[in-house]
Amino acid sequence: MGTAPAGYADWLVALKQRIHTAQQRATLAVNRELVLLYWQIGRDILVRQAAQGWGTKVIDRLAKDLRAAFPDMKGFSPRNLKYMRAFAEAWPDGEFVQAVLAQLPWYHQLALLDKLPGPEARRWYAAKAIAHGWSRNVLVMQIETRLLERSGQAVTNFPATLPAPQSDLARESIKDPYRFDFLGLGDEAQERDIEHALVRHVTEFLLELGAGFAFVGRQVLLDVGGDEFFIDLLFYHLKLRCYVVIELKGGKFKPEHLGQLGFYLTAVDRQVKSEHDNPTIGLLLCKSKNKIVAEYALGDKSQPMGVAEYKLLESLPPELQTSLPSIEQIERELGGGDVVGESEER
Repeated sequence: MGTAPAGYADWLVALKQRIHTAQQRATLAVNRELVLLYWQIGRDILVRQAAQGWGTKVIDRLAKDLRAAFPDMKGFSPRNLKYMRAFAEAWPDGEFVQAVLAQLPWYHQLALLDKLPGPEARRWYAAKAIAHGWSRNVLVMQIETRLLERSGQAVTNFPATLPAPQSDLARESIKDPYRFDFLGLGDEAQERDIEHALVRHVTEFLLELGAGFAFVGRQVLLDVGGDEFFIDLLFYHLKLRCYVVIELKGGKFKPEHLGQLGFYLTAVDRQVKSEHDNPTIGLLLCKSKNKIVAEYALGDKSQPMGVAEYKLLESLPPELQTSLPSIEQIERELGGGDVVGESEER
């Protein structure tokens, strides 16, 4: 074909990006219309059942008639129509559905319905899924590991050491406990074993840490007056615009642990952080802690620090072991096709 003209390569890159963006917008637009259609169908079923006393058998009849009328369109199984009814019943505010929920694919809606009992938790997880672009599987994992209950629960001194609103954002960025089930390690694991495993599974570790964390390094060297010191794990938080030092302790929290952590914060502030960065934050992760002891130990510290526990292998509580169907099961029920044209790694 010969040599491409000057500027062609850059133009091709830009054109590919434009096409990719258009494809994404088209997919989102289709999904939005489908979610709104499902909500409207569900609302109609609710209204007519209430006003005219129709029983549940009308859903089976409706499924048969809609499939006959639209043989090429998936999603009109009796089970999915019941989900539409439950969807409309759970979210009676049509404006909220249109403005917020329609941004999430239908399978996400099913996860919110099946896994969560009430509107407040559903709203919280829906907002997080939209903000962070969670796939349906990630959304389910976050629900099952009780992200809502764990967020902002670490013992910290952020209100006394950081200005608002940074202190609020910092507090919400740290949870307690941290779940390291993905490492496959038992309680006998040593600190260094956990460090190695966290770096090997850094993608899962970053997901557990939450949005905004960027991995900088493990066993980061600090030279202080000719002596060498090593930080267990160093991160940078993009929203807080600061470095985050994480120290792992294999046993119970002790007040003297904070002295070492404070030393590392001082060293990072003087040697690593730039003038544009906010003060470095420290997070001490221990196998267990006495909350009152941790509060006392943090009380006289002038540097921003938090103390949280980590859990290795731990089974889900029985109340969270619900019968949420898999993607494959749902697709079979919906007619064997991909209803919203999404991939699960969206």
